[in-house]
Amino acid sequence: MHIDARTLEDGSLIEGDLCIVGAGAAGISIALEWISAGRKVLLLEGGGFDFEPQMQDLYRGEIVGLPYYPLHAARLHYFGGTTNHWAGMCSPYDPIDFEARPWVPHSGWPITRADLDPFYERAQKVLELRPYYDYDADSWSRRDSTLVPFALDRRALVTKMWQFSPPTRFGNRYRDAIVGASAVHLYTYANVCEILANEAVSAVEELRVRTIDGKEHRVRAARYVLACCTIQNARLLLASNARATSGLGNGHDLVGRHFMEHLEIPSGQLALAGTPIPSTALYMGGFRSATRVQGELAASAAMQRKQRMLNATVSVQNMVPGEEAKSTFQFWNPEMLDAMQRAQKGDTTAIKHLRAVFSAFAPSTAGTRLFNLHTRQEQAPNPLSRVTISRERDALGVPRAQLDWRLTDLDFLSFRAFYDVLGSELGRSGVGRARVQTWVTASDRKWPTTLSGGWHHMGTTRMHRDPKQGVVDPNCRLHGLTNLYVAGAAVFPTAGCANPTFTLVAMSLRLSDHLKTRLA
Repeated sequence: MHIDARTLEDGSLIEGDLCIVGAGAAGISIALEWISAGRKVLLLEGGGFDFEPQMQDLYRGEIVGLPYYPLHAARLHYFGGTTNHWAGMCSPYDPIDFEARPWVPHSGWPITRADLDPFYERAQKVLELRPYYDYDADSWSRRDSTLVPFALDRRALVTKMWQFSPPTRFGNRYRDAIVGASAVHLYTYANVCEILANEAVSAVEELRVRTIDGKEHRVRAARYVLACCTIQNARLLLASNARATSGLGNGHDLVGRHFMEHLEIPSGQLALAGTPIPSTALYMGGFRSATRVQGELAASAAMQRKQRMLNATVSVQNMVPGEEAKSTFQFWNPEMLDAMQRAQKGDTTAIKHLRAVFSAFAPSTAGTRLFNLHTRQEQAPNPLSRVTISRERDALGVPRAQLDWRLTDLDFLSFRAFYDVLGSELGRSGVGRARVQTWVTASDRKWPTTLSGGWHHMGTTRMHRDPKQGVVDPNCRLHGLTNLYVAGAAVFPTAGCANPTFTLVAMSLRLSDHLKTRLA
């Protein structure tokens, strides 16, 4: 069922059993699970069904730390959320990502990879990944003999596998299912501006919702889930300070802290050696059994422990003659983002332009020896890397977000250690030679101007059993509030090196199962 909140009478009261705030990957994944659950589910989306500049401007914020994308360009504010321009890369987090690593401050999840495996398998279906929940390079090689991993010592380097979603555009793929469900009540243009707690600040009493045309509504439910995205979840909690002066769930000053990204940087070149030249088919990507798969080189868990380094992978990319490798910031410039938006609306000129750009990522021809290396590394959890709220307010009166993205020495030293391992093993095995960019080995430990992130926002409401070390408990419920939960990558204690969408959908399915036990 769909209701445009702008059509309701001003001051309307909206009531249900479960209220989900945000209709992106996390919110829609949860809502789909409740279609036949026999409960009234409210799904609140701040935008409509299409991109609108006026709605997108509500996400505009301030950057005060390291250079970053404009915040209003980093997340999409309409039904389907940022899946509307998601690239589709999926890989589960590694078992070591969930561990408390002594050399990584603030690391450790209260759950394990084994706990999440059943939900990863269910997430495969949601993200239209088929037919296998299988991320083992050898297994894919047995299915297709052309997918041969480099002959490396796996005690040092392994091949981490990705599967590619079509990609699933949640706004298109699941719109009919949500709108046609009698149990799910989708409200568009329903922007939550404040979460109102009871006098004891032990539970949420209601949400205050505003529309862009000035109407205000109230929403009441037994349970509430924030699924707005990492930055907006923190912003909303911090702005909800009527009865908790520092913001809801922020008694220990943790809401907004530990903001994490993936460091994505062109870092060097690979020259393959030997005759015949080792096949790169596994690393350049291709369609296998209806799913596009791709491998990337990663340090083994044993090597990460030995070198006391963060998790990272490197992708092997074609070299474009006469062009320098671009960082993620440089590649996804405003022109590319605009082309993506126009292409999704059927603009043939934009579609042709994107096809020409992405042709550079096609598998290399036989005999190619030289490739660019592009690194994706997890960011160490850092309490000084954080989201706060500013004095400026948006059109609905909500304080805007302020991002202070910061890195640590461990981030830089891990980058260097990874390339020491990579270069050493490539040379020892005879696979090839790696040449790193000069900044990697420079003594001043200075990040290059090509430093960029992957649009992968994580942290800000991290999960921990101890309320003094985390914002939500192992079931994603805010410490101290009986009926408020957070979904999405905001709850990740560490970032891993894999793109977060697969994991956040799996975590959302896990949260949905938990909520069903509370609303039985």
